[in-house]
Amino acid sequence: MRKALTGVLSLAVLIGTVGAAGASAGAATAAEPAAKRNSAAAGGEASNEDIKDRILAIPGMSLIEEKPYAGYRYFVLNYTQPVDHRRPSKGTFQQRLTLLHKDVSRPTVFFTSGYNVSTNPSRSEPTQIVDGNQVSLEYRFFTPSRPAPADWSKLDIWQAASDQHRVFTALKKIYGKKWLATGGSKGGMTATYFERFYPKDMDGVVAYVAPNDVNNEEDSAYDRFFRDVGTKECRDKLAGVQREALIRRAPLQKKFKEQAAANGWTFNTVGSLDRAYEATVMDYVWAFWQYSLLADCADIPADAKKAADDDIWNSVDGISGFSAYADQGLATYTPYYYQAGTQLGSPDIKQPWLGNLSRYGYQPPRNFVPRSIPMKFDRGAMRDIDRWVKHNARQMMYVNGENDPWSAEPFRLGHGARDSAVYTVPGGNHGSKVSGLPEAQKAAATAAILRWAGVAPAAVEADPAKAEPLAKFDSRLDRRNGEVERDEATLRP
Repeated sequence: MRKALTGVLSLAVLIGTVGAAGASAGAATAAEPAAKRNSAAAGGEASNEDIKDRILAIPGMSLIEEKPYAGYRYFVLNYTQPVDHRRPSKGTFQQRLTLLHKDVSRPTVFFTSGYNVSTNPSRSEPTQIVDGNQVSLEYRFFTPSRPAPADWSKLDIWQAASDQHRVFTALKKIYGKKWLATGGSKGGMTATYFERFYPKDMDGVVAYVAPNDVNNEEDSAYDRFFRDVGTKECRDKLAGVQREALIRRAPLQKKFKEQAAANGWTFNTVGSLDRAYEATVMDYVWAFWQYSLLADCADIPADAKKAADDDIWNSVDGISGFSAYADQGLATYTPYYYQAGTQLGSPDIKQPWLGNLSRYGYQPPRNFVPRSIPMKFDRGAMRDIDRWVKHNARQMMYVNGENDPWSAEPFRLGHGARDSAVYTVPGGNHGSKVSGLPEAQKAAATAAILRWAGVAPAAVEADPAKAEPLAKFDSRLDRRNGEVERDEATLRP
């Protein structure tokens, strides 16, 4: 995540522009005074006009569909955005977002996964805690929110933060109470970058399992993590299966070829079926700890050397997913791999238990992006973000998982941070949440979120230990601690 803050942000001339013309990038990134989130909320006054009509009155906003859900209005929308926020007259694209509307008198949570947006109603944990509205934004360049033609140089963390800033500026006129930014994994990273570049927008940030790869060339923290995570018994079982998958490359690749032929998988981007096969196997241990819990080690073959080929295949396929590095599996995530290879950084772990069985090692993001898309790595972007968080964090919360590989390189707070915290869920995976923290920490974190959103009951203000979510858990809308949204491409935040 490299910043590219030069020039003046000029939004007034853009079709569908709302809000004031942007301030200079230098001002936008300056450290914010401690009182910045105490400003009075604007807008959100009572109105007899239907909320859909108010939303669609925003220039550049259009309706894709409205879906019913009890207690809410749920809208799937498009919003006109500039391809380049520095040169807004040079073209626009349609960015997809959803809005879970509760009431304009409630706070609003701005959620992003950092990837595609789901078009089915759901709530992030902060939305449940504050019983609020939720705006969910699709990250630029994830289809269909991709300019055509795609100028990939306009996919960076500052442009994406500027997308969020424009959406916030537009909707703040309707939702005038306090706003929190949130997201998990790449979404937590995205919430952090939004706060770094536009520190006056949000009233608080809750970032879950967000990796912070400050130095892309130094990944020993991940090696230490895999040396000690879980139990030796579990680590040995995982290592045994992974080794056997490489030892039995020939017979298992025969099955892989059959699967590829049956499903129409091709391997032009990564270069060969052999590279795709090994990349999937190399992800196996990482993917287990990302998505599973220590108790799930009971499902791993106990003696890999004696296990049947199908048992080894099924274990790797069930955890890593053999379609992940086919062209068809990679295409959806081209924007992620592009960012990993230009700003975000990516892990490169040694896995010494494999000896010389690996032919390619951990392959870099460049191998997963079509060669027609140029890439150049910016070494300064993550250093800038890391430095800013340490010295300027205000009302920012990080929730990590003890057994989540992505939490091995976390965000850390420095002496300049104020009213901010970092928590770790014991035994937690990539689905770690505030609800999984020990009771005292859970109450403290919940109280902070309520306070930042301006909805802390008097009893909680007096005694944070009494803090609880304001909305009841809804199994259709909410995920429990440890539940992770799975997909085929595993080695991604």
